Amino acid sequence: CEGVPDWDDEVVATARFKAFSGQRSDWELKFQFWRDLILKVSRQFGLFIIDPVQVKKAWFNRGGITPLCIDHVLLLMHSEGDVVRISDLDDPGIGRISRLLRTVRNLMVQQSVKQEEILETKLVIVPLLKEKAGDVVNILSEGHWTSTCVVTLKKFQNLCNGSNEASAVLSHLSGCGKAHKISINQGELIEGVKVSFSQAALPSISTLDCDILHLLRTTEKLHDQLEVMDQRCEKSKKSALASLKSGHRKVALRHARELKLATESREKCTSLLNRVEEVLNTIADSESTKMVSEAIKTGARVMKDIKISADDVHDYLEELEETIESQKQVEKALESAPYPDTDDENFEEELLELEMDLESESSQVLPATLDTADSLTEMFSELKLGKTKQTLEEQATEPARMKDSGKKILEAA
Repeated sequence: CEGVPDWDDEVVATARFKAFSGQRSDWELKFQFWRDLILKVSRQFGLFIIDPVQVKKAWFNRGGITPLCIDHVLLLMHSEGDVVRISDLDDPGIGRISRLLRTVRNLMVQQSVKQEEILETKLVIVPLLKEKAGDVVNILSEGHWTSTCVVTLKKFQNLCNGSNEASAVLSHLSGCGKAHKISINQGELIEGVKVSFSQAALPSISTLDCDILHLLRTTEKLHDQLEVMDQRCEKSKKSALASLKSGHRKVALRHARELKLATESREKCTSLLNRVEEVLNTIADSESTKMVSEAIKTGARVMKDIKISADDVHDYLEELEETIESQKQVEKALESAPYPDTDDENFEEELLELEMDLESESSQVLPATLDTADSLTEMFSELKLGKTKQTLEEQATEPARMKDSGKKILEAA
C-alpha cells in the first residue's frame, strides 16, 4: 500500500498482521490503523460496497501473507456502524410506515453478527455511502432549477455506477426522506426516482411525477433507437463508398437504398424526440417558476402551439415502426434478389456522377478525402427512392409499445 508508513518494515508489518489478543486497549491502535486503511483504499478505488473476502485475502497481501485480524476489524466496524451488510439495507421500494416499523424492530431486537458471518455477504461502508449519496444529489441538482426532480432508474444507476450501488444509495436517501422510488405499469414496468434538493419534506408521488417519468423513459428509448440508426447510416455510407470505389454499381445501389431508408427513419425519430423534449422542458419551466399545479395545462397548451396531438404522436410512432420494419425487409430482399433494370436506370445518372467525381479526385496531387465524403453525402441525400411495398408481420417490437404509451400520456395531458 503506497503512502502507508512503515509498510515495508518487516518488524512493524509482523506486529500489524497478528490477530488481536488481550484487552481492547492492547490493540486499539492497530484497529484504528486497519479501519482507516480500509476506508482509504476503498475511497481510492471509488468503492463503498466491498467484498470482505477480497479485503481479507487480496487487498493487503504481502508476498502471500495476509492480516489475521481483518475479520475482527470488519466485525468491530459493523458493531460501531461503520459498515452494514448489504442484505440489511432497507428495500427502497417499501413505504415509509414499513420502513419505520422495521427500524423500531431493529432497535428493539438487535441481531448480533458472528465473526465468521461477517465474511458471508458484501458490506456497505456507511461514511462513503453518505458521500456518494451527496455527490449524486449534487449532480442532479446542477441540472435542475426546481426543489425536486424525477429521473429514470437507468439514469440513477448510471450516476451511481451500478445497480447494487444505486440500490444502496436509494435506500439511504429514502431513509433520510430525500428520495422516493417510483414504479408505474404502462404495458411495461417503468421505474424511476424522485429526489429532493431542499430541507423540506419530500412531497409524495403525484400523477405529474408519473407522467414525467413516462415521458423520460420514452426519450431514453428514442435516444437508443437513434444510436442504432446512426450506426446503420454510418455502415451503409461506408459500404456505398467502398462499393463505388471498387466499381460495384449494383452493390452501391443497395447500400444507397439502405442509407436513404435509415436517414428517413432517423429524421422521423428525431422529430418525435424533439417534440417530447419540448413538452418536458415546458413542464420543467413551469415548476421552476412555482407553477407546478399548472404544469399539465401548460404541457397541453404547448402541444397545441406546436400543433401536435395524441393522434399525431400515435401516427409518428406508427410510421417509425413501419419504416424500421420496412428497412429490415428491404435489407433481406436486397441480399436475396437483384434489382430490376428499371430501378437501376433511376440511379444510373447519379452513380455515373459519383464515379466521375471519384476518378477526378484520384487524379489530383493532393488528396481530398473529406470533400469526397461530403460529395457522396450530398449525392445520397438527392437520391429519390420509390416506396417499396412490403408485407409486414405483426411483431411486439419496442416502437409498438412506445406508440401506445406515448399516446396515453399525451391524452392524459
